[in-house]
Amino acid sequence: MDIVACDHATHGAAILAILNDAIVTSTALFDYRPRPPESMLEWFRAKELRRFPVLGAVSDDGTLLGFATYGTFRAWPAYKYTIEHSVYVHREHRRKGIARALLARLIAVAEEQDHHVMVAGIDATNAASIALHEQLGFVHAGTIHHAGFKFGRWLDLAFYELRLQTPAAPVDG
Repeated sequence: MDIVACDHATHGAAILAILNDAIVTSTALFDYRPRPPESMLEWFRAKELRRFPVLGAVSDDGTLLGFATYGTFRAWPAYKYTIEHSVYVHREHRRKGIARALLARLIAVAEEQDHHVMVAGIDATNAASIALHEQLGFVHAGTIHHAGFKFGRWLDLAFYELRLQTPAAPVDG
């Protein structure tokens, strides 16, 4: 398995399939409807515009096993050093260390790009994701109870944070 930079032409359809599976079968995404194929072009453009990585775990035969990315945490300038990330693994490849490898590389990229805090918003019942984040140094920062409603029930959203040692010289503005 290799961790590679993903692009729309090569990986867009596979990323969309993983996202849509998570939407319809899990509470990993607080979304209701699968996304249409045309949404991926804009998704990749927005990532590229802000220099937000899209990393993929790819098997020896080129199959995308999972992906990780981050984006804006909140849109106000003072949050410029804080990012919110996502990690998704294809249902047939979970529990093989893929999410861990993706998240570890994503942390390294965040440091290279001088971010300071990584935030994860996790369904509070997702013990596997919480354990993964804790293993990589994330700490619980708070829970918003009943933040979402999906599959006929209220969902609590637990926030986990990782403070990075970067940037060396943060600036206002």
